[in-house]
Amino acid sequence: MTEQRKKILEMLASGTINADEAERLIAALENNAEQKAENRSDRKKPKFLHVKVEKEAGLGSKHENVDIKIPIMLLKAGMKLGSMIPESSKSEINSHLSSKGIHLDLNNIESKDIDIIMLALSESSIDIDTEKEKVRIFCA
Repeated sequence: MTEQRKKILEMLASGTINADEAERLIAALENNAEQKAENRSDRKKPKFLHVKVEKEAGLGSKHENVDIKIPIMLLKAGMKLGSMIPESSKSEINSHLSSKGIHLDLNNIESKDIDIIMLALSESSIDIDTEKEKVRIFCA
């Protein structure tokens, strides 16, 4: 129970407001909560997955910085294509990836998972800082 709802019920119990007024106030609280939820879902959906790598200067590399921008639609198209891979091939790919240290199960990845990940990465980022480089992954 929210603090505001609790306060309305206390006001009702103490006789400060009547039942009709309490009902209207609670309805207004619920409408406000619904509007906030709609505003979150109406946020501008990210269009790109960004991966930025900044190397520390003077490490002898020709290319100090990397900036990769992957369209989200391309990721989703890849998900759809992935669904057409036969099950036997998926098992083989999973096994090969696992032998390379990449533990990913192609059978369990769904398009909705991509949406959830992209939304999370539009609200925050994954930042990795080492002595030699800084990596930042985010959506915008």
